[in-house]
Amino acid sequence: MATRGEWRKSSYSGPGDGDSCVEIAELGPRIAVRDSKHPLHGPLAFSAPAFSAFVAALKDHASAG
Repeated sequence: MATRGEWRKSSYSGPGDGDSCVEIAELGPRIAVRDSKHPLHGPLAFSAPAFSAFVAALKDHASAG
């Protein structure tokens, strides 16, 4: 498991997709998201409940398709 502030890449990212993915990190009370191809660009930060709702919506969309 990642420690606070450590960036983690999606498990779906790999050599077959050119490592084009997003990374997330827990930064204080927020969850930060950044583009793995441009890690020095500013990340987007969300509250933990907002990020959880976003992930749940993605899972719902994926299972419906």
